[in-house]
Amino acid sequence: MQKRTGKTSSSSEQTTRNALAWNDFEVVLAIANAGSLSGASRSLGVSHATVFRRLGDIERRLGVALFDRSRTGYQPTLAGEELADTARVMDEAALAAERKVAGRDLEPTGEIWTTTTDSLLMGLLAPLFTEFRHRYPGIVLDVAVSNQLFNLTRREADVAIRPSNRPPENLIGRPLTTIGQAVYGHRSLSLTPGVSIESLASQPWIGAGPRLTDSALDPWMEKHALKASCIYRVDTLVSILSAVRSGMGLAVLPCYLADGDPDIVQLTSPIPELQYGLWFLMHPDLRGVVRIHALMDFLTEAVRAQKQRLAGANIG
Repeated sequence: MQKRTGKTSSSSEQTTRNALAWNDFEVVLAIANAGSLSGASRSLGVSHATVFRRLGDIERRLGVALFDRSRTGYQPTLAGEELADTARVMDEAALAAERKVAGRDLEPTGEIWTTTTDSLLMGLLAPLFTEFRHRYPGIVLDVAVSNQLFNLTRREADVAIRPSNRPPENLIGRPLTTIGQAVYGHRSLSLTPGVSIESLASQPWIGAGPRLTDSALDPWMEKHALKASCIYRVDTLVSILSAVRSGMGLAVLPCYLADGDPDIVQLTSPIPELQYGLWFLMHPDLRGVVRIHALMDFLTEAVRAQKQRLAGANIG
């Protein structure tokens, strides 16, 4: 009987030694995704040596090689790919559980990870966020400013306040208002407001760089033969505003961003084909979160109250 008990204990110890914890799967997935130990170390926030040591420990416990090493990097073996696939399923399940648990608050308190663009923050949202904080002091806004749409599915942000005419279908969206855009130039250029686009073609123009996600602007400039007059391109609207403010040339800008500058003149009425929607976006799993609904309802009311300003004023 004692001998049998000892054998069972040894088997249990072996099982314990070989069992994989979540962080083991995390290491394998990071290496598989990055294709290198250095890339995995950056994504995990640990040293290269730590990833190397942890991978060696996992492989020793399993008794199998999980990656083929070469000069080009780390390629998963069949066993490594199976573990990485399992880790992806576990990661998605963990994210889904996190989103659902985040929806169980009863009071508007806690943090909201919010992403928006620099131009929207500067020209519209900063004072609204201040007012929101006064109304809901228990909520902390953590704002990431980026011209790229964060992945809300992976909780890179809770909500996004974004300009778009085609918001992602996998997100819940509420249209807030329509943003108008017009042509602007510095007052020192002495140009007359209300002139035709064609008469402005001889002026120097500022265009959008390839990383500025305004897909309608480039074809519009091509249509009106303005691309040949483009002497400067930059990839943020705030930078375009800065160039116009310096007198470098003319540019299309959102009316909410340029109208408040006393040195900049609106030269055309808002251009219909360049208007776009402003959206409040969030992942479907967060629809029951009280603090997020508080922000959405507040911004809906506050932004729509400025509907005329955001659409822009007609000239002539």
